[in-house]
Amino acid sequence: MDAQSQQQQQQQIGVKKKETRGRKPKPKDDKKDEILQQQAKMKKALQQPTVDDKYGQWKSLVPVLYDWLANHNLVWPSLSCRWGPQLEQATYKNRQRLYLSEQTDGSVPNTLVIANCEVVKPRVAAAEHISQFNEEARSPFVKKYKTIIHPGEVNRIRELPQNTKIVATHTDSPDVLIWDVEAQPNRHAVFGATNSRPDLILTGHQDNAEFALAMCPTEPYVLSGGKDKSVVLWSIQDHISAAATDPAGTKSPGSGGSIIKPTSKTGEGNEKAADGPSVAPRGIYHGHEDTVEDVTFCPSSSQEFCSVGDDSCLILWDARVGTNPVIKVEKAHDADLHCVDWNPNDDNLILTGSADNSVRMFDRRNLTSDGVGAPIHKFEGHKAAVLCVQWSPDKSSVFGSAAEDGLLNIWDYDKVGKKVERAGRTPAPPGLFFQHAGHRDKVVDFHWNASDPWTIVSVSDDCDTTGGGGTLQIWRMSDLIYRPEEEVLGELEKFRSHVVACASSKP
Repeated sequence: MDAQSQQQQQQQIGVKKKETRGRKPKPKDDKKDEILQQQAKMKKALQQPTVDDKYGQWKSLVPVLYDWLANHNLVWPSLSCRWGPQLEQATYKNRQRLYLSEQTDGSVPNTLVIANCEVVKPRVAAAEHISQFNEEARSPFVKKYKTIIHPGEVNRIRELPQNTKIVATHTDSPDVLIWDVEAQPNRHAVFGATNSRPDLILTGHQDNAEFALAMCPTEPYVLSGGKDKSVVLWSIQDHISAAATDPAGTKSPGSGGSIIKPTSKTGEGNEKAADGPSVAPRGIYHGHEDTVEDVTFCPSSSQEFCSVGDDSCLILWDARVGTNPVIKVEKAHDADLHCVDWNPNDDNLILTGSADNSVRMFDRRNLTSDGVGAPIHKFEGHKAAVLCVQWSPDKSSVFGSAAEDGLLNIWDYDKVGKKVERAGRTPAPPGLFFQHAGHRDKVVDFHWNASDPWTIVSVSDDCDTTGGGGTLQIWRMSDLIYRPEEEVLGELEKFRSHVVACASSKP
């Protein structure tokens, strides 16, 4: 290519850059005009809005879309966020525990963080205030309460429903660690600090178990999956039984009504998680042919649970009938499965999320032991792998899905097939009724708040964009979005009548 051709190409590239800023190219002749027009059409067809464009549009709509939103810039990335117990109720806001993790670069230890969160009540926050936040600042609504120095990275946090002060964590090791977060001492995370000692260690995996972790709603049972392709079940009560029957008398009594009764053990340093007391599994279940990515219990049974994995399978298990699968759905998705959740209000409905960008809903009554099973519906609104799904505690047909596309979608399967098309608008995927676009990179975890209706905490790995370790957001959509349409219209009519009455009473 000669110097003149290179210069022309550079000019064209320059024109294209300017065009993205809203400027039109000015070609010198008709031939160039035709070429540039073709290039512009191709670019328009291929170009997607940038992350900053989408984020800017979202932020401008925050006062309209949200009842409340808090944005918290994290020092270090976090792969998990969970609500803990509610601590206090006041007139305008509630105080609640929040659990998250810090994945550091090694300059300081990895930590499990217990924070206090102020959750503003519905219809309290002023619309003009909720969008006035600094993306690079910490939120005044989130304050660190306690730090636990964690042996390795924290990939998953799950709280025990019977006692939400007890949490389990998954790290890059075969063990599941159990913590009494209130009894654990507050630690200062500095370089060289020794690890905090877990209250209990659950052993049984033969390889690293990083993500698949669940707590049972009805019993103090823990479920895990890992790279050893197995699903493992424990009972925390087994440790209490062992403590009560220990012939050597080395076990000390529990304190403060904790569900964990710790052993008294001497020694300092606690460099290894293995220094804590351990519990063997109730059962180990084999049926997957690749890494188990997520597990969940049936909401009404401590003996029934399901798992998903990189083998694209959804497996249902029943501990009462053995360690083999009860139902194994081959090819539940067209790629690896990352997440699963069981509907707490309907034992028949199970959600799965996958690297094929979709969420699928299965009815277990339609699944058979020969591996046949088709989803009731495929929810297709993400443009990248789905990392987390969870049913809403506030409405049985509503659930959320978070993905690597930076979006957290809220769906209602009751709306599937009932959507009204509006002229001039691109139709939304069936069932999708809200899209949280406040994160600028993959949304790695989220959790519905069982104490404050329609309130969600979500965390994203967008450290390159925010200048920090990631973003934690606590938010609640406007109730005008999820309330029944006739109820909203009735309220608007009352407001209109009030305005008319006020206007007519003026002299």
